[in-house]
Amino acid sequence: MMVMTVERLRDRWPQARIGMLTDEPHILRGVLPQAEPVVAHTGGHWGRAGLAGLLDQQAGIHLLGPAAMQWRAATEVPKHYLRGVKNWARREVRQLATGDRAPAPGMPDLPPVPGALAEADLVIAQGGGYMTDVDLHQAHRTLNLLEAAQRQGIPNVMIGQGMGPMRDAELLRRAAEVLPGVNLIALREGLRGPKLLAELGVPADKILVTGDDAVEFAYRLRRPEIGADLGLCLRISDYSKVSDSARDTLGAVVRREAAALDTALAPLIISEYDDEDRRHTLPLLAGVANARPVIGRAGTAQDVARQVSRCRVLVTSAYHLAVFALSQGIPAVAVTASQYYDDKFYGLADMFDADTADAGLRIVHLDVDNLDTELTRAIRQLWESAPELRDTLQQKAVEQIDAGRAGLDRVYGLVAGGDGLPGESAEPVQGDK
Repeated sequence: MMVMTVERLRDRWPQARIGMLTDEPHILRGVLPQAEPVVAHTGGHWGRAGLAGLLDQQAGIHLLGPAAMQWRAATEVPKHYLRGVKNWARREVRQLATGDRAPAPGMPDLPPVPGALAEADLVIAQGGGYMTDVDLHQAHRTLNLLEAAQRQGIPNVMIGQGMGPMRDAELLRRAAEVLPGVNLIALREGLRGPKLLAELGVPADKILVTGDDAVEFAYRLRRPEIGADLGLCLRISDYSKVSDSARDTLGAVVRREAAALDTALAPLIISEYDDEDRRHTLPLLAGVANARPVIGRAGTAQDVARQVSRCRVLVTSAYHLAVFALSQGIPAVAVTASQYYDDKFYGLADMFDADTADAGLRIVHLDVDNLDTELTRAIRQLWESAPELRDTLQQKAVEQIDAGRAGLDRVYGLVAGGDGLPGESAEPVQGDK
């Protein structure tokens, strides 16, 4: 999560300018005031410095940021339909103006390297699952930025990364060109990522397994008492398709089990992009008498993590909701219908000891014939074992927090000169429960 990355950097270098590439500068100011927007579509330059920059920052935090967040919340649904039209029109205009054909599927139409790079002392590709075939645009964009940093001799790192699946020939070629030159790659899982990086030629001493950046974010919001709700999120998107029958079965099982357990169903919405969570989760609660209110479209990640903390068990197809749950000691049922999410969830399960008899993350494939039976069994078993799993899961979260901080200590060591240089290593949080 970008919140944790920026916080850790700011703690180490209080006076540094921390720029973040974005196409929504006002939204960034609203949700992350410690970072400075570097607007990609206008060339990616640093903003104004000095008093003018301070005025821009304060206006963004207190006025433009909140207004932009409310506007996004009010317009996200129509935007979902307009994006397709806009992208089509953009392709048509380009072709009419230049005669160029549209880019091939493996070769996205990429923006130039941001101008801010010329004055950067460190380039970080922050946590995410975008180095994969399902997000070619972001993957190639990131590789181009890292390559440009390498050519200019700027330290460059990747943290909190989920790598793959990666089968696209052009992406594999570019990754093999660029990734071996990255100074450090910190992975959020150790099941598949290290093997893929080794195949791409990345030296073993540049690879760390640290866990997801969001683990500490969620861990801080844990509650002392165990929750009572059954949480639910179903995401359906181009990279995570779910059949109608699987969706209907999932909804029926969750409603039935919530009633049998005499507990409330809590709809959990973490992504507002294209309405992909809200559109598919809320219909599953139709007719449920005991349902928690859904968080509004202007809700924050903190709001979502706190709602998760009130759950005893989650059923989710969204990866970061499972991260939020496990990091707070809450077991989860992960439902998946794609190789992309298989890799995410199996990697996450491995970080929280999936090979034990009492694993806190149960993975259920939505295309199995006995989906009703598998889901029911997983929910009931985790509901029963939730109290015993709590301390073990939280301890695994602490270990990942320590690993993430140790990884950033190596990042700090790459930067030399200037005020706010790396000092003592971060204190571990072992035993901080």
